[in-house]
Amino acid sequence: MRNKNTFNPFRRLHFYAAWFITPLLFTLTLSGIGYLFYTDVENNLYQKEFFGQSDIQVNQSMDEAMKEITDNYAGYKIGKISMMEEPYNNRVTINNKDGDSRYIFLDNNNQIVADQEAKYTYSNIMRNFHSSLFTESTFIRYLVELAACWTIFLIVSGSYMTFKKKLLASKSEQGTNKLTFQKIHAILGLVIAIPLIVIVLTGIPWSVFMGSHISQFGKDHPELGRTELRYNPPQSDVNEIPWATRSLDQPTSNTTGHADHHSSANVNINNPGQQSLESIINKAQSENIAKPLSIVYPSNEHGVFTVSKGSNTGITGLDVSPYEETTAYFDQYSGKLIARINFADYGIIGKWFTWGVPLHEGHLFGMANKILNLMVCIAFLAAIVMGFVSWMKKVKPGDLNLPKRVNKPWSIGAILTLFILGILMPLFGLSVLLIFIIEGILYYMTKNNPRTAE
Repeated sequence: MRNKNTFNPFRRLHFYAAWFITPLLFTLTLSGIGYLFYTDVENNLYQKEFFGQSDIQVNQSMDEAMKEITDNYAGYKIGKISMMEEPYNNRVTINNKDGDSRYIFLDNNNQIVADQEAKYTYSNIMRNFHSSLFTESTFIRYLVELAACWTIFLIVSGSYMTFKKKLLASKSEQGTNKLTFQKIHAILGLVIAIPLIVIVLTGIPWSVFMGSHISQFGKDHPELGRTELRYNPPQSDVNEIPWATRSLDQPTSNTTGHADHHSSANVNINNPGQQSLESIINKAQSENIAKPLSIVYPSNEHGVFTVSKGSNTGITGLDVSPYEETTAYFDQYSGKLIARINFADYGIIGKWFTWGVPLHEGHLFGMANKILNLMVCIAFLAAIVMGFVSWMKKVKPGDLNLPKRVNKPWSIGAILTLFILGILMPLFGLSVLLIFIIEGILYYMTKNNPRTAE
């Protein structure tokens, strides 16, 4: 007779996985809700920084502002200049050798208005909470990713058990409908199944294991990622450098692009013969690259000015539509446009990242995106609570009502489902492999015992 032991292992894994990852799911969901509205919160929280004016009414150039920042913040280097649309002030990111970052805000006269310590801004606090629970620990980030992977399994197994058990049509014999909480749990799970899977998958680019491997795959296969040019930026024409100051043995630039949150190269703003920042801004405008945009200085004498517009910058006021994404490289000596990459040039992985991250963050299609994500998060929290309550309703004094193990091998269907999910999510696969080992040991230790009914 064909082995149909699918329901029991799914039920047990669903139960134990839910208990194991529920604390993380609560923190991920609540921090995700907090991050959804970070632009709205920051617009109100940082009125002076974003919209204020300096007491100095004299207009100075952007290059003079960069010099003032360099002089006033000893030990820091210019990382990135974010040129904002009105009414936002421009923002300059500076970094020191210890990895600390500060944001300097410039008004419409390019005078310093205020500064912030980057890690204590609302958006960065919520991002740190969401990704590593404030620990910045790689181990915690692995656990967060593992919880996300098991969430996919909870959706798959929960949907299967709902229909297998015909839960939506179930009524108690006494007519009191004792399955109310379990049914609500199942209904909520079914309603949010697809949008929740989308939210989980679009969060994968940040994950420590799968995210890094997907990014590396895109780099190894630029036709699927963001093109070879994006991963290996061009160089400025070294012949433009005065002969007496050349140093041909310096490394090539490794300027980072707009998709890397708050990253900046080890820039150099004092190379002999280098174009002024004002000149690069004008050349970007002549190439129809309008604000908001970011500018990164060349990293050395071979480097280029990188001008970009991004859909997932993580900076209030800087995000644009994915279709507007562009990265342009300008020769630092002649100011000539060397190359440019637009959204249309991306491969499927690059486009997935470009669409998925703002969808996950809740700003791909405005307030509607935020509200939709919020509703999914609230429904998810409610589903977790309903699942817990439904279990508590079944608990009797002295009996935790844990799912009992059926002492027979798992069905091919159960094994195949876990195998496919394990291939798609390797970290999940490794955890399932451990479960298989434990289940195998338990089965061979108890295979001669009477079988427990499902």
